[in-house]
Amino acid sequence: MTSEAVDEELLIVTGMSGAGRSTAADALEDLGWYVVDNLPPMMLKPLVELGGQAGTAFPRIAAVVDIRGGSLFADLKAAIEALRTSGTAQVRILFLDADDDALVRRFEQVRRPHPLQASGTILDGIRAERARLADLRGDSDLVIDTTGLNVHQLTKEIAERFGAETSSSLGVTIQSFGFKYGLPADADVVADMRFLPNPYWLPALAPLDGRAPEVRDYVLGQPGAQAYLDAFASAMRIALDGYRREHKRNATIAIGCTGGKHRSVAIAEALAERLAGAPGVAVSVRHRDLGRE
Repeated sequence: MTSEAVDEELLIVTGMSGAGRSTAADALEDLGWYVVDNLPPMMLKPLVELGGQAGTAFPRIAAVVDIRGGSLFADLKAAIEALRTSGTAQVRILFLDADDDALVRRFEQVRRPHPLQASGTILDGIRAERARLADLRGDSDLVIDTTGLNVHQLTKEIAERFGAETSSSLGVTIQSFGFKYGLPADADVVADMRFLPNPYWLPALAPLDGRAPEVRDYVLGQPGAQAYLDAFASAMRIALDGYRREHKRNATIAIGCTGGKHRSVAIAEALAERLAGAPGVAVSVRHRDLGRE
């Protein structure tokens, strides 16, 4: 096997209609990926072979594959398994998702029918597509929830995830969130900080967030906080090593509390400090729900 074949990458971009596949494809193209849209699964192998013949011209290929392919879409799983078994390229799956309400709004804004709605409603089409894609979503290497993202924010997200990665790097996003606003759809691991006392009930701390030294000291000073953080960081180091061995490029660790303002933020920042020195890992921190009421 040639080194070009080993180094070649194939990113399959898929997901729910209206979740931002076209935006993701445009962003990848801007990052230097060779992008092919609406590709039938049976053409993935020839595409990879063509990329191998081109040498370093197309080291990173992104193929948008989705239900527009109709019955051909059913062949996607077998095509992916064949490529991974052959070892001709590193194959990953990027799945774009959004909640039903957001997808309905987007279809209504552009005044287009959902590809699967037939004589039904837009929501009927979305539900049919979600059922059809359930297994593929579960097999995906990276899921990005675009519910609260506009075009510019999604473009930035793609750039951060795929712009500067190397063959051995693992991008780890530690994301705080509030359970009252729902679980992050793209989380690989979820930790619940609601076992700790809530600073929200202390008048001096309520207006602050978990980045403030006063809140951080309060949260980390609670019984069990340091022990939990140390044990969780140790477990995550083991998981991150495994992700790297399995050639996973991105992982999201979600840290939750009630509102996503105090406990989850403080623990997310502290966890990032503990994982920052892990070999081959690039850690970033995001606070999804800061600023919400």
